[in-house]
Amino acid sequence: MQNELRAKGFSGFITFQELIKDSTLIPSQKGVYIVLRENMEKPHFMPKGTGGFFKQKDPNIAIAELEKKWVDNSSILYIGKAGGENNRATLKSRIEQYIKFGQGKPIGHKGGRYIWQLADAYSLIVCWKTLSEEDPREVESQMIQEFKKEHEGKRPFANLKD
Repeated sequence: MQNELRAKGFSGFITFQELIKDSTLIPSQKGVYIVLRENMEKPHFMPKGTGGFFKQKDPNIAIAELEKKWVDNSSILYIGKAGGENNRATLKSRIEQYIKFGQGKPIGHKGGRYIWQLADAYSLIVCWKTLSEEDPREVESQMIQEFKKEHEGKRPFANLKD
């Protein structure tokens, strides 16, 4: 999967654990990013993940729901965006928010929260693609639609909407 994504212009391919130590490689530009899990075995879900309670809302989901949402034979777990019309978020700011949410901080990054109930969440890999002309919202949507075509109409595991 990494080679396919590299051919499409993605770079990074760094684990959450490594990004916690040093996020300076993440570009301060708009773009799209993907969270990958290279281990194709069934995951182990934790009843209580590490996600933060933003606005006092419990980010944890029942394990049965996580199992239902799991997409077999896919290393892509989440497709996200940073920036776009009237949105100045960058890949760096958005991925850092995602990491802080996963560390239990009350940060607004509810999308993708299922990731933080995976026992191996910190070993997941993050890659990104900067976009100069294209709107990240449109690119993210196209990528999710492509994924759905290849996976019987299912979204990536941690994407809650198209």
